Amino acid sequence: MRLGGRAGYNSGYTGGMKTAISVPDGLFHLAETAARSLGISRSQLYATAVAEFLSRRQEDAVTQRLDEVYSRRPAKLDAALHRAQLRSLEKDSW
Repeated sequence: MRLGGRAGYNSGYTGGMKTAISVPDGLFHLAETAARSLGISRSQLYATAVAEFLSRRQEDAVTQRLDEVYSRRPAKLDAALHRAQLRSLEKDSW
């Protein structure tokens, strides 16, 4: 394979963006150990970690937005339904 004029060049996990990052030595060594034990490349480990981090942040943002929406107007529950719900909880053995 020839890429960038160099024979045998390995583009890594993807053919996409290549970047350099700085991480503390201890974290680097933990990541190296994890990648080896998982049988994946270092690039794949970091890409997976970033993807999961961003996914969690997106989920948190959705939850935060829903909290904002529902905090604006109090939920109106029919009084009879509310009493029925409370009665059903009394019978449940948690």
